[in-house]
Amino acid sequence: MTVIVRHGRLQNPPFRLRSGNHTLAALLLTASALMLAAPVAAQASNKPASSKTSSNSSNAKATSKAGGSRATAHGASGRSPSAREAREAKGGKAVQAKGKKAVASDGKKIAATAALAAASESRTAAAKPARRTGAPASIQEASSAEARLIAVYEMFGRGQARPALAKARDLVRDYPNFQLAQLVYGDLLAAQVPPSNSLPDTAGIAKMRGNPAMAELHEESRRRLQALRERPPAGTVPSQFLALSTRSRYAIAIDASRSRLYLFENSDKGLKLTADYYISVGKSGTDKSTEGDARTPLGVYYITSSLDPKSLKDFYGAGALPINYPNAYDVRRGKTGSGIWLHGTPPQQFARAPLASDGCVVMANPDLKQLLRKVQIGATPVVTARSLQWISPPQAEKEAQSFTSAIAAWKDARASGNEAQLKKFYLPDFQRNNKKTTEGISALRDEVEYAQGKRVQFKDVSYLHWRDGDDTMVATFGEVFEGEKSGRTRRQYWLRQGSEWKLFHEEILG
Repeated sequence: MTVIVRHGRLQNPPFRLRSGNHTLAALLLTASALMLAAPVAAQASNKPASSKTSSNSSNAKATSKAGGSRATAHGASGRSPSAREAREAKGGKAVQAKGKKAVASDGKKIAATAALAAASESRTAAAKPARRTGAPASIQEASSAEARLIAVYEMFGRGQARPALAKARDLVRDYPNFQLAQLVYGDLLAAQVPPSNSLPDTAGIAKMRGNPAMAELHEESRRRLQALRERPPAGTVPSQFLALSTRSRYAIAIDASRSRLYLFENSDKGLKLTADYYISVGKSGTDKSTEGDARTPLGVYYITSSLDPKSLKDFYGAGALPINYPNAYDVRRGKTGSGIWLHGTPPQQFARAPLASDGCVVMANPDLKQLLRKVQIGATPVVTARSLQWISPPQAEKEAQSFTSAIAAWKDARASGNEAQLKKFYLPDFQRNNKKTTEGISALRDEVEYAQGKRVQFKDVSYLHWRDGDDTMVATFGEVFEGEKSGRTRRQYWLRQGSEWKLFHEEILG
């Protein structure tokens, strides 16, 4: 682990802060950054149209324009939240303009850096043991831009201010739309200037303290560093993944509390964490329940399609991956809404604030492009949780035992032709493919006729566990009868009632 995280303090800092001013610097350090980064942004904006991105100084304007175009693209999914996104982007423009004006009127450089603020937080956290039992920091592999930003933090934490400045300069050259990197670069420039003995005026401090854009960037920085410090324990998996068929070559788990998406590769040896990425979720947080509540849903889902970026407005960046919200469990609980996607950002914007979308999960375009190359339509599960709980594979097997016994008993009841016994596994309001069964019994008769007296083999089994008051299981499997080469693929939704598992919904996938 790096010095900045291990020790949580700067070594040979290039400047000192007066006692009592440290908190002020951590909150207000960003003021000089935007002003000092302006030359870099202006230079980037003078690049030809074929340049990778436009300048950071035009972020808010470009984002507002892109946000206003959202309705057409997202309308294809039956949802059109473009007005909210456009207002959000327009508001961001006003906030940034106001922040820059406040900096200019203050007329003073605050000699503090974003890296110092992050190190300050690490110093506080250092009092507690860091969770470093995880695998190697795949954050370094997930996003080259993020890895380079972390390297800047690390170098500054070791007192290497000038090399850190050089790395930051190269980073903003390569990613001129990375606002947080621009911020850090500007503050590192400010760190080279000897501090003034005078303090900024009270009015200027108040303006900067209340600038939402500054607070959002500081929170983004904090969460990126948190993801580096608090790695998942080595060899563990999210508690939702009790069993996963190797037909699902990858799996996704999202931890909203850490603004993090974890990507797992699946093989006959089990799940392996291969990368993780910074993400943004809904403006109002998580636990979506109604259309338009600006929340990201919590639950177990699957990727349902991959939308061609050529068919989308540039607001969505490199592409979009819709998920099947609301799923059968959401519908059972009366949850509404639609059009929840994993998507990118406009070309002019590298990343968004941790809480910024209308409910979608938003990633930087380079990260999303990596994801697009790996996901499988209909087969890649996506878990979205407030906070992921990590368990060992043996613990996952143990937790799956009660359900494994229940579904085996369901299979045996079908094969025996005992309709009364089979009925015990179904809730009265059971549905198949979203169509209510006649008197709740015809599906059972169909099952008995379909399977009676036949030996069936389950294959490609996946069990995804979700607990949020109720205890539910999403089971996906194929079945082949003896003597046949192919059969049905099913996705079933089960609910635990007391010590028994009951089936309330089923989809025949093929």
